[in-house]
Amino acid sequence: MTKSGKKPAPPSSKNQIVDFIGGHREGVGIRNIMIGIGTKDRTGVKQAVKELEQAGEIERTRGKQYVLVGRLPRVTVIEVTGTDEYGDVVATPLTWEREDEPPIIYINPDKRGNARQAALGKGDRALARLTPINDSSGTEAYNASIIKRIGFAPKTILGIYRDGPEGGVLEPTDRKHRFDFVVPPGNVNGAKPGDLVVAEIESGRKLGRASASITEVLNIERPDTARGDQPYTKIALHDHDVPYIFTDLAVEQAEAAKAAPLSYSGGKRDDLRKIPLVTIDDEDARDFDDAVFAEPDSDTANPGGWHVIVAIADVAWYVRPGDALDKTAYERGNSVYFPDQVVPMLPEALSNGWCSLRPDEDRPCLAVHMWMNADGHALRHQFVRGLMRSHARLTYNRVQAAMDGNADELTAPLLETVIKPLYGAYNAFCRERLDREPLDLDLPEKKIILDENGNVHEVRSRLRLDSHKLIEEFMIAANVAAATTLEKTKQPCLYRIHDEPPAKNLENYRSFLNGVGFKLAKGQVLMPRHFNQILKKAKDGDFFDAISQMTLRSQSQATYTGKNVGHFGLALRRYCHFTSPIRRYADLIVHRALISGLGLGDGSLGDKPIDTEEIGEHLSVTERRAAVAERDVVDRFSAAYLAGKIGEKFSGKINGVTNFGLFVTIDGIAADGLVPIRSLPDDYYDFDEKRVALKGKSTKLVFHLGMKVEVIIKEANPVSGSLILEIAGSNATHSRPRHKNTKKTGKKFGSKRNRRTRNR
Repeated sequence: MTKSGKKPAPPSSKNQIVDFIGGHREGVGIRNIMIGIGTKDRTGVKQAVKELEQAGEIERTRGKQYVLVGRLPRVTVIEVTGTDEYGDVVATPLTWEREDEPPIIYINPDKRGNARQAALGKGDRALARLTPINDSSGTEAYNASIIKRIGFAPKTILGIYRDGPEGGVLEPTDRKHRFDFVVPPGNVNGAKPGDLVVAEIESGRKLGRASASITEVLNIERPDTARGDQPYTKIALHDHDVPYIFTDLAVEQAEAAKAAPLSYSGGKRDDLRKIPLVTIDDEDARDFDDAVFAEPDSDTANPGGWHVIVAIADVAWYVRPGDALDKTAYERGNSVYFPDQVVPMLPEALSNGWCSLRPDEDRPCLAVHMWMNADGHALRHQFVRGLMRSHARLTYNRVQAAMDGNADELTAPLLETVIKPLYGAYNAFCRERLDREPLDLDLPEKKIILDENGNVHEVRSRLRLDSHKLIEEFMIAANVAAATTLEKTKQPCLYRIHDEPPAKNLENYRSFLNGVGFKLAKGQVLMPRHFNQILKKAKDGDFFDAISQMTLRSQSQATYTGKNVGHFGLALRRYCHFTSPIRRYADLIVHRALISGLGLGDGSLGDKPIDTEEIGEHLSVTERRAAVAERDVVDRFSAAYLAGKIGEKFSGKINGVTNFGLFVTIDGIAADGLVPIRSLPDDYYDFDEKRVALKGKSTKLVFHLGMKVEVIIKEANPVSGSLILEIAGSNATHSRPRHKNTKKTGKKFGSKRNRRTRNR
């Protein structure tokens, strides 16, 4: 039942509505939808539309019209960003609130002589009529006919000020600005070369090189004593409005914190200091908020079973609802991790001090004892408030090396008593995982290695060892136990939910799979195992990496909420975040709720009710903000690394094919770059939707998804994070003449897009 007490609309009805809305360029109203799908059930249609809107598949525009999420209105305001490599005028929508890149908009050339269009220059805005360009590659694009120009409202941009051969130059940080801007001497405003600045584009009447006026120099202080002085993190902090300065009151409160006592008002902590709990983290980790322990269960009624303890820093003891630390932690929502520094959720006195489980130091904790059988299935659990002492600060690499027979002076004494029991419990968790069959995605993650000067020494894929998976399984079990306890004690729970994949995503996913020779059956209740079956079949083939990426994109986004719908990806009925309160505010809320429900003393939720929906929505936003900022900085550091390797050859794999080129992932580095269509061997290339490939008409060359290729680094822009590649051996040095009266050869893409797949 829905919140209003009505039954949810049937999936078939929703699919019909999505298909009908998707077939219209403009928004459609309830009455149009009823006629389109052939029903008179207005109440049912309104209910289905409401559910689709809540699920994020459709959105309402003006006048109660509905469109697919991300679909631009037929008439919208656009902003000219310049010209592309073919000399065509391009633009983007003025308003774009989604996380992904905005679609590219091509200004129709058929009215180029018209005064209203000829006057458009970089930064100019216009009301335009948009026509979608059919492209099943997943790249959204539009043709635009200008209705009227709206004005020259100055566009504020972020960039790095440089000295150029002809004077000052502004290098934009946003990839949509393909070219630098001239900064006249009178517009420098005190900026020095290398400064991160805010500037206004001075809109001109020509589509040539535009100028800019610097309005502000951003002297962003670094949040910590990170190495070097690269601007990449500063760019992200400003671009994404990441809070990085603590209030004086919050810092004072953190620095005034003291050791937590064994006994407190209304209770006493369990003394866990003799239990050999250990932390296991990356070599460069700075905060240690979780510790683990395992031993065989002594209960003879549970042969082969295990007793596991997961102990988490007691942040709730130091951060109370409504105080200065709580307010700043809520604003940030989470810590943000960059290659050169961390922007912590809590001041250093707590995040690296009293709330960090340092070895051989007493620390307050909230711990959960868990008992499971030999197959890893939970039998019971118990939460306690304790005082612990970490017996060792271990790393993933050292723990794995010890299990592989290469123990060192730190791990050798712990191998039999601590490390091997942890792996014994982990193996039991693995058996439970096999029964549960969660989504099994193991995508490469980039790791940036910096030298002592803060410059990029190496970019590589992060290793995924059994020691990493061990900690993941221990944390998942603790999170499930926390959610279960909060439900049992009738406390508000901030669930970590992951809904089923949206219908539209599945439609695109099935279409993609069919094109590469795989099939996801319809008419069944989808479970994670169905996706795993596809991944298993594709494991040793060329398309595995691409299918893994598309599988991820087909999923719903995980969020925080007070309403439980389960976690699809983990195949769990209830799940919340309990294990990282130093760096996630959601976990702090869960800790407070557990303290309230179990009567564990001070630091509870308090008497004032909390709005888990509002909190969940805010934290979901801050989490996405952090993820985008982190990704942007990693891309910029990767581009900085490859900027020193212009002209060098690398092996890679095609992970995306579009009408305008290929996306290639470089082996070992996991950096993604674009191979523009113009750099492919001279030919006329058709985009094959079914096989997701570009085919040369004359040469018969085929570039398909998953294909292994060798590429040459052509351009690497660290400021914007963009990377341009070229297929090794292609004659990209040939000039590309302007296209005139190009013959159409394919109804699906239209003349404009066909010209873009022509390389002469």
